Amino acid sequence: MRFTGKLKEPIIDFATHRLTILFEPQQDFSQAYEELKDCEKLSLEIKRYRRKRSLDANAYYWVLLTKLANVMQTSNPEMHNRMLLHYGQPEIIEGKAIYMTIPDTEEAERKVLNATDYHLQPTSQVREGVDGVMYRTYKLLRGSHTYDTAEMARLIDGLVTSCKEAGIPDAEIASPDEKRILKERYGVDIG
Repeated sequence: MRFTGKLKEPIIDFATHRLTILFEPQQDFSQAYEELKDCEKLSLEIKRYRRKRSLDANAYYWVLLTKLANVMQTSNPEMHNRMLLHYGQPEIIEGKAIYMTIPDTEEAERKVLNATDYHLQPTSQVREGVDGVMYRTYKLLRGSHTYDTAEMARLIDGLVTSCKEAGIPDAEIASPDEKRILKERYGVDIG
């Protein structure tokens, strides 16, 4: 069961120093309460609410990305990674971006560009390792499946710009209905 809502001021039992958390759900909680009220132990995860992107946006992104990949004569994974290089979001753990080093070779770069399990953005930092091999530092990027509406809108907007630059006609980029939906829901203006 998932609920959205607000945390209220906590209650502290001064005798035991234990905390009681109050949560005000936006949805009707009565059925969930009836099902769970006699449970001795529950698991609870609380995190900041983020509006999720729609699957329509994801489907549109991949259709358009495939068109661009075909025009650029490259694979979908490579084109997706190229879009993430320019419009992607870094993976953040404990407030910090994650970096890693990889041999600075054409083969490693090709592998990174065609990866589907991870997404890396090269930096300008190159150094020689103790083994005499040159290593480039890369920043780890989040997969687009984790993007909220605003992040997905930025990615789609960048993809639309790339499609226009590649000479894909507006009529192939989006139908009038798709243009209206993208403008209304995501703020992406194709024109």
